[in-house]
Amino acid sequence: MNRTPTSRRRFLGLVSGLGLTAAAGGVLGGCARGGQDASEVVVSFNDLSQPFFVAMRRELEDEAGKLGVKVQVLDAQNNSSKQIADLEAAAVQGAKVVIVAPTDSKALATAADELAEQGVAVISVDRNIVGAKSPVPHVGADNVAGGRAMADWVVKTYPAGARVVVITNDPGSSSSIERVRGVHEGLTAGGANFKIVAEQTANSKRDQALTVTQNVLTSMHDTPPDVILCLNDDMAMGALEAVRAAGFSPDKIKVLGFDAIPEALARIKAGEMVASVEQNPGKQIRTALREAVAKIKTGAAPKSVSLTPVLITSANLAEASRISEVK
Repeated sequence: MNRTPTSRRRFLGLVSGLGLTAAAGGVLGGCARGGQDASEVVVSFNDLSQPFFVAMRRELEDEAGKLGVKVQVLDAQNNSSKQIADLEAAAVQGAKVVIVAPTDSKALATAADELAEQGVAVISVDRNIVGAKSPVPHVGADNVAGGRAMADWVVKTYPAGARVVVITNDPGSSSSIERVRGVHEGLTAGGANFKIVAEQTANSKRDQALTVTQNVLTSMHDTPPDVILCLNDDMAMGALEAVRAAGFSPDKIKVLGFDAIPEALARIKAGEMVASVEQNPGKQIRTALREAVAKIKTGAAPKSVSLTPVLITSANLAEASRISEVK
């Protein structure tokens, strides 16, 4: 794509700034060994402070080692402007494929279009990119099905109805939009006795979920909810802490999460938490990286891959380990 002198200067400035950030704070990290130049495959995670994406990065590093490739890892720090700038800089540096977990599903559309026009393939993981001129190949779990699985558990466990609190993850992300949709669809199918008595975001953060849950339980102390559905596990940890601090037992207010991180699985085993949705971050990022390498080596267009999420409870806890072993 031809760019104006002003645009080119902006791009070069971004590259320079990105290099400074990498040197000062370690935002860029080469992982694995061999193969391509480090700039050929770039992976941008929306927020590497979240345990889910820490796990995904670990799986990425392992798969890169097996494939003999190098990747650059970028942390958008949950900032769409930074992620867009990072991706533009990656293109100038010579990236051939960008794998991105978007901070915001719509905000990345223009950046994806610009990368495509420059011949850079884009693959999204975990969260879709919405609104691009051409659909962006996506590797991820069916988040609607995951949200519905949570709601189905509620309907099955409370056949007479339940009061439900929903704590949502990052606003604007496809994962949040789709998980909320699945929860609403499932509870609506259960009937009018299944009521969402509070729905609020905690931005995927444990401390914010703690505060949100404390406020909810304070306002509803005499008529507490039956279930708290947290749309990621880090928030579920905060909700569990608030429930315990308010004097409620795990049987009185049941907490479900999403992601099946090790801490959540340990809480399920201990009986402190009811369930978590396993969406296999390892298989997501490994599949995306394989698609990226195939694109570089053969020119094959990356394909979308949809994974089926599994609700992990104490009854099928061993299944979480089996899923995580799928490479």
